[in-house]
Amino acid sequence: MISIRPGTLEDIPEAFALVMELAVYERAADQVTNTVEQMALDGFGPNPLFGMIMAEDSDTKNIVGMALYFFRYSTWKGKRLYLEDIIVTEDFRGYGVGKLLLDATIEMARDTNCTGMMWQVLDWNEPAIGFYKQFGTRFDDGWTNCHLDF
Repeated sequence: MISIRPGTLEDIPEAFALVMELAVYERAADQVTNTVEQMALDGFGPNPLFGMIMAEDSDTKNIVGMALYFFRYSTWKGKRLYLEDIIVTEDFRGYGVGKLLLDATIEMARDTNCTGMMWQVLDWNEPAIGFYKQFGTRFDDGWTNCHLDF
């Protein structure tokens, strides 16, 4: 059985391990510059920048997935929840853990008076695209991601 709960500071090392697992899956492990220490400060320091929802195996108490989110503001829509990542460890994919995490994230957005949620999915990640379609997700055309790295 899987239990869903808010993330804590103590979860950061396992959360970072999930981040690294995702980076390997997305063929981008060499692009990760974040650290456990930085995640701890950014998520649980004096000015938290993100929140986490954890999926835990009730039998082993191991973290098997997480959703990492933050709030953003749209001039057109108001307060929005941005879902940075849903990550489910490989051994637990296909068992509904992702759905539990997305459902909990949607509930979090509603409970905090957001007008909606946003996230990105890689265009080649067909399993994720199919998963998101189950929720009635609208996929935008015509937008290009822009980045400045420092």
